[in-house]
Amino acid sequence: MNPASGRQERSRRTSHTPKELHLPALEVHQGPTRTLYSFAVDGKQLPLFATVSRIHRNREAEIAGYQRPEVLSHIASIRRYLESDEPMIPNALVIAFDKRVTFERSEPRARHGDVCPGTLVVPIDPECADEDKPGWVVDGQQRSAAIREARIKSFPICVTAFITDSDAEQRAQFILVNSTKPLPKGLIHELLPTTAGTLPPALQLRRFPAALLDRLNYERDSPLRRMIHTPTNPDGVIKDNSVLRMIENSLSNGALYDFRDPATGEGDAEAMLNVLKSYWSAVEATFPDAWNQPPRRSRLMHGVGIVSMGFVMDAIVDRHRRTGLPTLKVFASDLAGMADVCHWTSGSWMFGADHQRRWNDLQNTPRDIQVLTNFLLFEYRARTWGPAESARRAPQPTSSRTSTRRR
Repeated sequence: MNPASGRQERSRRTSHTPKELHLPALEVHQGPTRTLYSFAVDGKQLPLFATVSRIHRNREAEIAGYQRPEVLSHIASIRRYLESDEPMIPNALVIAFDKRVTFERSEPRARHGDVCPGTLVVPIDPECADEDKPGWVVDGQQRSAAIREARIKSFPICVTAFITDSDAEQRAQFILVNSTKPLPKGLIHELLPTTAGTLPPALQLRRFPAALLDRLNYERDSPLRRMIHTPTNPDGVIKDNSVLRMIENSLSNGALYDFRDPATGEGDAEAMLNVLKSYWSAVEATFPDAWNQPPRRSRLMHGVGIVSMGFVMDAIVDRHRRTGLPTLKVFASDLAGMADVCHWTSGSWMFGADHQRRWNDLQNTPRDIQVLTNFLLFEYRARTWGPAESARRAPQPTSSRTSTRRR
């Protein structure tokens, strides 16, 4: 059920009639379908009709809410300022109202261009639970908390609001408002799959990989289930950004590339997840001692291991391209020969006669990722390809070489 619809249903079941706030406001039309409302209200009254939607997972492991926890030091700093002699907060809060909130125009012909004066009618019920309130704070939770806690009688604050019952639109607006601030990237990555509408290009490109990551982290048949560290899964051992990079590398020109839709940047998610789940299940079976360990104990779970092993996945899929997608059994068979040369948890990597590195010296840097990737791909081919395959796949003379990049 849509949480906003749930709030409406619970509100209808209450036995008393809620009161209303009548707030002078301006209705501003932005384009053919977007409407904003600008008004001022005593910040001490905000808790009567607006609350904060904290990011969390429900019982079905679906994303719910979107706000990060309150930053107490930040709130305390704003509160001290509010309690000073001449405080001013010019930045408007952003609130998303559900459709119980209505706007009444002052006069039928009072519109001036795209702006119309009137009154915003907001239902308030002192006895209702937070989740039943008609407003959600999209931006300004620290400021609203500081006003609430400040030892002042009142403090008028400017508010920009929009009306929607869509949680996806609220999350998209939350990201747009906060993406230029020091918002934790992990929070953005976790919210991206549940947003709607157009986002900046960099975030738009990450929405589909983030959706794949989310399913890898929570679907029951995934070998990476609850292993990826996110704001709602803080016990995960693998950094979400490492898994995102592995997926994005494969989408750009690897095993997942053939399933992309160039027009949308998305693609066949089920086919991609089939490859990812089969491969990482084979990795788990090949290196059980290094699996699901903190990165300080296993470089397989470190960014350098996740990204480098992603390129091995691409190489295995490419090897079997003529016979179809590799199964878990095929992935495991191809990886078996590498078990003795990988030192994820102890010993030293033998990159060459004069190049040895202790297992935990490898770092999540472009140089170390490149060194480990080259080593793993060399060992994979040396231990898996037969003489005939090696000859067939050997580079051709420059004059007759053709590009093997898929287009």
